[in-house]
Amino acid sequence: MAQGAGAGASARGIVWLVCAVLGVLVALPLAFIGLQAVFPELARGSLAHPFGALAQTFADPALLELTANTMRLALTVVGFAALLGVPLGVLRGACRVPAARFWDVALLLPFLVPPYIAAMGWIMLLQPNGYLQQLGGPSLQRWLFSFWGVAFVMTLNVFPVVYFAVSRSVAATGLRLAEVGRVCGASPWQCLWRIVVPLALPALAASLLLVFAMAIEEYGTPAVLASDAGFFVLVTGIERRFSEWPIDLPGAALLSMILVALGLAAFCTQRALLARRGFETTAGKPAAQAAAELGPWRWPVLVLFGLVVLVAVVAPLFSVASTSLLRTLSGGLAWDNLSFAHYAAIGREGGEATRALGNSLVLGLGAACVTGALGALIAYCVVTARVRGSGLIDALSLLPNTMPGIVVAVGLILVWNQRWWPATPYNTWVILVLAYSCLLLPITVRYANAALRQIGPGLEAAARVHGASAAMAIVRILLPLMAPSLAAAMLLVFAIASRELVASLLLAPTGMQTVSVFVWRQFEQGSLGQGMAMSVLAIAMTASVMALAGGLLHRRGGSLTG
Repeated sequence: MAQGAGAGASARGIVWLVCAVLGVLVALPLAFIGLQAVFPELARGSLAHPFGALAQTFADPALLELTANTMRLALTVVGFAALLGVPLGVLRGACRVPAARFWDVALLLPFLVPPYIAAMGWIMLLQPNGYLQQLGGPSLQRWLFSFWGVAFVMTLNVFPVVYFAVSRSVAATGLRLAEVGRVCGASPWQCLWRIVVPLALPALAASLLLVFAMAIEEYGTPAVLASDAGFFVLVTGIERRFSEWPIDLPGAALLSMILVALGLAAFCTQRALLARRGFETTAGKPAAQAAAELGPWRWPVLVLFGLVVLVAVVAPLFSVASTSLLRTLSGGLAWDNLSFAHYAAIGREGGEATRALGNSLVLGLGAACVTGALGALIAYCVVTARVRGSGLIDALSLLPNTMPGIVVAVGLILVWNQRWWPATPYNTWVILVLAYSCLLLPITVRYANAALRQIGPGLEAAARVHGASAAMAIVRILLPLMAPSLAAAMLLVFAIASRELVASLLLAPTGMQTVSVFVWRQFEQGSLGQGMAMSVLAIAMTASVMALAGGLLHRRGGSLTG
């Protein structure tokens, strides 16, 4: 009885800790955004004229078009990401793919390139007299500046979320039971559709939900590509309300509430589809499973992975790197036009560029640690402890990914710029960690949830019977089993946080720059080559950190990406 009471108190303590952190990290900024939507004079310290902005905002005839465009684009990106990520993920998880770790690292690279940088790279590649045309190919500018071009570029940015989630799930659970199915006489296709795919559904649904949320909140690609085609979405509508005079904070907040509603609708749909479809597949000590041999399919699979990496990784990075090496853009791809002048110019900037790289590295690692620890605790509360209000905790952890970075940044400003706080993180590096962690928390939560749902309750129950507290059961049993999926999620958080732009622009303290802010300011000054050179350096730095982390974990028997 004493042990049970102590374990229960430990679990309640974890729940209260999670609620407190979520309150500071998520609830406060989102609450202030909601208050701004209701009270248009909130920024001036007044609660006058409640709901005064509703009529003006909802009377805008463009609102329906913005919402419809957002849904159409997001659903298209989700479909394309599934078509691309699921087959590759199943192959990676179930089969012995040659150079598997190389493909994993390569498919992480899209996360290291800011979306607006990737969009600029595709413009430089496909525009008239662009790099593709200079190399003998056609100009595809008309297609690029269209709905399908925008969906294509956005899909290449986010489909690795699906790839890593599916590959980890298949490798962790599907192989063992598929082998049992083969022993019982099932064909490989039957094992795939009746065993492997159903077991991967929680991870697949979680990843597609993340893709949907990332698609509805993405600003860079629609702003760079879709605006020129006359295709506007809710996020660009919000940005226009922030940037055009007079600034319409209430209207932007109301549009943000629509994004929240879309995200919550997707969340509820996911829960309904997965209701009573969970499977417990890890009930003891995990054992390594032998992946299937590809046999005659070896070369077709290698060609498939190679083509995907060529289009999703090599093409945009080639464009970015080429721009950074060209002395003048008008000179084109010519040997006598290649130069390291832009890199030398960055070196002449003194310590500013070095500090920007260091800041992004530290902030990205900080956000990965915060979201990793909090995501694991949230998954424990929702999946294992199943405390009262777990659905609310789960929904609250998802909400930030339905909000554009610019809105979360404004919410943090509204919260922490109040005079009545005795201490505030505003105008310090801490607020950037808060912003990154708020925005990227859903990644670790979804991955941790999917991993924890496949771990049977018997392991923790056995530990509790032998006197272990809830904290000890988490640290000694659940975390080691969740480690591969959680590490992959933290890696994605680090990659995305180290190149985040919008929140960095609004929240960076005076005198502090990140890589994305440095690049953005170079573009504003017309130094496209220097901006691309800094992007190359940042990509190399982040890739080196991830490769080092992956190597260290691989030596200990794990893997960051699969």
